[in-house]
Parts: sequence; structure tokens; C-alpha cells
Amino acid sequence: MEEAQLKILFKTLDDVRHQNGIEYWYLKELFPCLGYGTLQDFMIVVEDAKQACQNSGGVINTHFQKVDRKIGEEYVEDIKLTRYAAYLIAINGDPKKQEIAFAQAYFVTQTRKMEELQQHLLDFQRLDAREKLKVTEKEFSDMVFTRGVDGQGIAKIRHRGDQELFGQSKTTSIKKFLNVPANRAVADVLPTVTLKAKDLAAAMTIENSRQKNLYGLVPIGTEHVKNNISVRGALVQSGINPENLPTAEDIKAVESRHRKQRKELERKQRKELDKVAQLKSLDETL
Repeated sequence: MEEAQLKILFKTLDDVRHQNGIEYWYLKELFPCLGYGTLQDFMIVVEDAKQACQNSGGVINTHFQKVDRKIGEEYVEDIKLTRYAAYLIAINGDPKKQEIAFAQAYFVTQTRKMEELQQHLLDFQRLDAREKLKVTEKEFSDMVFTRGVDGQGIAKIRHRGDQELFGQSKTTSIKKFLNVPANRAVADVLPTVTLKAKDLAAAMTIENSRQKNLYGLVPIGTEHVKNNISVRGALVQSGINPENLPTAEDIKAVESRHRKQRKELERKQRKELDKVAQLKSLDETL
């Protein structure tokens, strides 16, 4: 298919796309864009798509919703299609049709873009949780140190807290249990929910140590163990067992990827600004 045709088809699919919080298409607007001359022929594809939806565990009435929509002064029967429904229709269409081949690429590409955006947001949430934990742990160390506990003691308190959070025995190495490299911090490979759990437990220990005026390794250590047990209890009650969650991508790799993405975005922005400056200069010359 020629590039000009691709651009026309891309624009056409976008033109018949509707948005109201979510994207959707109307079946009677979509079928001419996919190379079908009659609605009767197209409905065979739609039925195959419905079956595929059901086989994948989807709810047909959710993705293929019958509606009466107003066109001019009249109401016509139509089917409101979710992005997933439109994607299934494209997948089940006649691959010999150029329009179907393009629609398949269109929906797959758009779906990947959405997946990439979702992953970017998840990465950002994890980076934010890790940074907040660093701040809390710094405050935790400073507080404990001023209350008569040395560096070795602080490490012991933290380790005992982690053991309780992960439901491990006193002799268990958390790094070994989670397969964390010796040169990496445990928190660098924890998922977001566990990072937030550690942050909450540490913040509780800081607050309670101050309110109760706790001093020394044993009192503060006991408080930290108690708080981690409480946080773990809340997680387990909601069906989350920290020790069963898979380790996440090393936070350093996530940070590196985001730096590259940020630099690429800045590069594109500079390129666009240069174009604007060149056009402005040309206008002034003319």
C-alpha cells in the first residue's frame, strides 16, 4: 500500500473515532473504512469477532453495545464498539483487503502506544516511591542515631523490620531470599507496593519513637518490628504477600531508560523550536 493511501486510511479511522472518556467506534461508520461494500458481509466478521471476545473471557455486551443513535432527525440502530472490539474485527477481517491489513496495523500500533504509556506511568510511580523511601530512610537513620544507636545498630533494626515485613525467620537473609545481587540494595528491586509498605513502616517508627520518647537499640528495634508486623498484616489481609511478589526491574535500569526518554523528548522539542525559528526568520525576510 502506498504511503499516501496509508495516510488517508489512518486519517479515516481517526475521523470515525469517538471519545467520551474512552475511545469507541460505531459499526455502521467503521465498516466502509475496512473495505466492505455491504453491512451484511461485514456482520459475518463481526460475529467472528464476538466469538473471539467471548473465548478470551470478554463480555460481548460490554464491547459490542447495541445503541440507538440520532442521525439528523432520525434514530438508527447501531453497535458501539470499544477499541478492543474494533481490534478483534480487524483481526478477523479478510486479510486480502488492504484496508483490513492497515486496520490491523493501526489498532496494534495504537494498543502498543497505550501499553507503553501505561508502563511509563507505572515506572514513574515506582521511581517516585523509591525516592520517597530514600528520604524517609534518611530521616529514620538520623532519628535513630540521635537516640543512642550506632550505624551497626541501625542496620540491625532495619534488617529485623524487613524480616517481619517479608514473613521470614531471624536467620533468613532477605537478599538471598529475593535473589538480590550483593552489590544492590533490596529496595532497588522491590515493586511499588512493597516500597510504599517499607516507607510506611519506617515513618510509623519515626513518629512513635518521638511520641513515646524511645531511646536505644532494643526499644526502637522493638517498635520497628511491631510496625512492620502491622503493615504486613494489612497487606496480607488484602491478599498481598510481599515475599510472593516477583522482584521488579533494577531501579537503576528504569532511571537510565527514563533519562534517555527525557533526552529524546528534549531533542525533539529543540528540533521543533528550530523549525519555528527558521519559519519566523523566513517570514521576516520575505
